[in-house]
Amino acid sequence: MHAYYADHFVLPLPQGHRFPMAKYGMLRDRLALDLPGVALQEAPAASDGELALAHVPSYIQAVATGTLAPAAQREIGFPWSPAMAERARRSVGATIAACRAALREGVAGNLAGGTHHAYADRGSGFCVFNDIAVAARLMQAERARAGVKAQPLCVAVIDLDVHQGNGTAHLFQGDDSVFTLSLHGARNFPFRKEEGDLDVELPDGCADDEYLHALEQALDALDQRFAPGLVLYLAGADPHVGDRLGRLALSHDGLEARDRRVFDWAWQRGVPLAFTMAGGYGRDMADTLRAQVATWRVALQYHARWQNLRP
Repeated sequence: MHAYYADHFVLPLPQGHRFPMAKYGMLRDRLALDLPGVALQEAPAASDGELALAHVPSYIQAVATGTLAPAAQREIGFPWSPAMAERARRSVGATIAACRAALREGVAGNLAGGTHHAYADRGSGFCVFNDIAVAARLMQAERARAGVKAQPLCVAVIDLDVHQGNGTAHLFQGDDSVFTLSLHGARNFPFRKEEGDLDVELPDGCADDEYLHALEQALDALDQRFAPGLVLYLAGADPHVGDRLGRLALSHDGLEARDRRVFDWAWQRGVPLAFTMAGGYGRDMADTLRAQVATWRVALQYHARWQNLRP
């Protein structure tokens, strides 16, 4: 199963910065050790033209040259450096590559990504470019270029990061070709939510049973309203009870049940699925890594099912 990483493009952060940048390299090491069925590959860099499918050119240029206004850089949450700009491009490129692989083989993933707080003209909340929006737009464009008889590609974004994907929701408002579904903490960042196609707000302390019931209802509603040709799944580890920024209370078993339900929903409908890791800020980084490795283990099982269908 194809997996794309960009953790070796190191983003230098000041000592004490709260973003756990080391988790990406740690995840790659764990996958290489524990899941040999995952084919790890360096992420390509998204081009200016690809980024412009979701972002205004002036913002792309400002990120590339380090000329964002100080307030805009603070909103992203990372200091600018050439490595920051390059890693942001690679994170988008990883999701693009995962989408292409998923459309060929059923399932593929990005070891990072899920940068759903980025808007067309600005970043926010540790998100520089919106990999979900860029990848969705590019897959639609590539389908359109395949020939006039090709059906338009409809994309479902299933965002199960604990924070609402406000940037993604805003970018696709009024677009009938992309459906944005989000389950997120009602009292968590961003405190001003955007209107997506289906937003499910969850109370602080929400645990496994309540969460899985809400997910089941949301997937049923998605089924009734939209028929995707591709699913983009944000498999955030931050709903876990041990997450510093999460405020929910899912167990590891609950997170794995969540993943299985999403993969199974796509599998039952014959819809390819590309996934990203999105958020994860465990008080104990081992908790975040355990949740993320479990997502990849589930993904491998569904990838094997897809391969059994091939002639």
